[in-house]
Amino acid sequence: MPIRQNAVTMKGNPINLVGPTLQVGDPAPDAVLTANDLSEKKLSEYFGKVCILTSVPSLDTPVCDAETRRFNQEVAKLSPDAVVLTVSMDLPFAQKRWCGSANVERVITLSDYRHREFGQNYGVLIEGLGLLARAVFVVDAQGVIRYVELVSEVTSEPRYDDALQAARQLL
Repeated sequence: MPIRQNAVTMKGNPINLVGPTLQVGDPAPDAVLTANDLSEKKLSEYFGKVCILTSVPSLDTPVCDAETRRFNQEVAKLSPDAVVLTVSMDLPFAQKRWCGSANVERVITLSDYRHREFGQNYGVLIEGLGLLARAVFVVDAQGVIRYVELVSEVTSEPRYDDALQAARQLL
C-alpha cells in the first residue's frame, strides 16, 4: 500500500496517508464495513444510488459532529435516489449512540474499525493513528467517482455546497 507523505495536516502538523489518491473518473473501490448492528456491509450495496461518501476521524469530535449533522439535514432535500454514508473508525456501538443523541436518521454511519479496507482503498487512512482523514467523495449510480475533496486540514469542514452540487447534477 502506498504511503503519501505529508498528504494533509492535523492541527497544522503534516500527516501521512495510506492508500492511493483517487480522482474523478476512477471506479469507486468496494470495501467491507461494519453497520451499527455489527452486520457487514459492502459499499457496492449502495451503488445504484448517488452516494455522498464522507470519511471523518471520529463522530465524537466537534467538526465531525457538525459535518454529519449538516449532511443529515441536506440529504433530506435531495432525491430518494441519493444516500449519505459517513465512515469512521468509531466502534459501531459509539456510532449508534451518537446518531441517537444527535437525532441523525438520514445519514448511514459505517465503521471501518474491523477491516480498514475503506481507509486503505480510498487513501484516507492516517498512518500511525488508525483514524480516517476528512474527505468527501460523490459516486454516481454506476459506481464512478464524480467528485473528490480531501480536506487539507483534518480539523476543517469540507466544502458542503460543492459536494451537494456535484450530487444534484447526478440526480
